[in-house]
Amino acid sequence: MIKQTRPVFVFRSILKWVCLILIIGLAAGTLSAFFLTTLNLVTSFRDQHTWLLYFLPFAGFVIGLLYHLSGKEVERGNNLVFDTVHNPKDVIPFKMVPLVLTGTLVTHLFGGSAGREGTALQMAAATADQLHQPFKLNAQDRGILLIAGLSAGFASVFGTPLAGIIFGMEVLLLAKIPLKAIFPAVATAFIGAYVTELWGVGHTHYHISYIEPLSLRTLMYSGLAGVAFGVAAILFVRLTDGLSHLFKKISYAPLRPLIGGVIVTLLFLIPGTYKYAGLGIPTILESFNSASQTQDFALKILFTAITLGAGFKGGEVTPLFFIGATLGSMLSLFLPLPVGLLAGMGFVAVFAGAAKTPLACCVMAMELFGISCGIYVTIACLVAYFISGRHSIYNATENKDPRHFLFGKIKYFYFSKT
Repeated sequence: MIKQTRPVFVFRSILKWVCLILIIGLAAGTLSAFFLTTLNLVTSFRDQHTWLLYFLPFAGFVIGLLYHLSGKEVERGNNLVFDTVHNPKDVIPFKMVPLVLTGTLVTHLFGGSAGREGTALQMAAATADQLHQPFKLNAQDRGILLIAGLSAGFASVFGTPLAGIIFGMEVLLLAKIPLKAIFPAVATAFIGAYVTELWGVGHTHYHISYIEPLSLRTLMYSGLAGVAFGVAAILFVRLTDGLSHLFKKISYAPLRPLIGGVIVTLLFLIPGTYKYAGLGIPTILESFNSASQTQDFALKILFTAITLGAGFKGGEVTPLFFIGATLGSMLSLFLPLPVGLLAGMGFVAVFAGAAKTPLACCVMAMELFGISCGIYVTIACLVAYFISGRHSIYNATENKDPRHFLFGKIKYFYFSKT
C-alpha cells in the first residue's frame, strides 16, 4: 500500500468535501423546491375544495398504515436524525424521503395543522447520510455531513441561509459541534437556498412596517412580550407531548391518526376555524397588519398538538410561527408597541423557546424583517428561551437546559484543557 504524502492527503480531503458540499446543497435545494411547489399545489387545491377536511381521518389512517407497514424505523423523524448525529449507527434509510414527503403532502391536502420544516430537514439529512459509505467517512465526519444536511434543509425551505447555518449547529448542542463542521454547514446552507431559488420557487415575505425607537420603556415591553412567548412555547410542547403519549396508548398505530383526524375534523365544524388548517400563512401575514383575535394562537396550539400528537407528518416550526405571530399581534392590544413589531417578535420567539435555538431565531428575524428589529427580537427570543426552560420540541437533542447556552461553551473549553 502506497503511503500518501501530506499535500496529496490534504488535496484529496478538500476535493472530497467540495464534492459532498455540492451534492448536499444541490440535493437539498432541489428537494425543497419540489416539496414547496407541491405543497403550494395541494394547499391551493384544498382551499378550493374545503370538503376535503371531512376525509382527514381516512388520510390519517393511510399515513399511519404506511408508516406501520414500511416506516417504523424512520417514524421518529427529526429525533432519529439528531440521535444519529450524536450516536452514529445504521444509515438513515433513504425511504424516509418519500415517506415523510408523502405523509406531509397528504396531511396538508386534507387540512391537518402542521408545518414543513420537519419534512425538509428529514429529506436533506436522509439524502446526505447515503453518502457517508461511498465516501468512506468516519463517525465524526458523518456527523458533520448530517449537520450540513440539516443546515441546507432549513435554509432552503425558509430561504434564510444564515439562520440555517446556525440552526444546523445550535439545535445539536453548540458546545459539542466540531469546528470543522462550520464551513460545510455554511456552504451547504447557501447552496441549498440558492438552488431552491434557481428552480423558481419563492418564499413568503413578511414585513414590519414600523420599528419603535429604542428606549428603556420599549425594551421592558419587549421583555414582557418574551415572557408570554415563552409560556406559549411551554403550552405547545407540553400539550403536543401529552397528546402524543395519550395516542400511543392505542396499540394499533394506524388508528392513532385516524382518531386524531376525527377530533380535528369535528373542531373544523366550528365556524371560522378553517384558518387553522395547514400552514396558515394568510393569517400570519394578516397578523403583521392588524391585531389578531384573542383565540387564534390558542386554537392553533390545539389544532397542531392534536395533528402532530396523533402521528400526522409535517413539522412544528410554521405552526409555531403562526402561534407566535398571532400572539404577538394580539398583545398589541395591551402593550404599546407596533402590531407588526410584536408579530415579528412572536414569530421567532415562540420558536426559539420551543426549539432551543435562540441564535438561529434572532438571525432569521433579521434576515426576514431587517436588521433594525434586532434588539427587540433578541430580547424576546432570549426571554422566551429562558422562560421555557427544558421544554423542547426536539426531545432527542441534548441542549435542553438554558443554562448550557451561556455556560456550556466555557465549560467545554475549560474542562477539555484540564
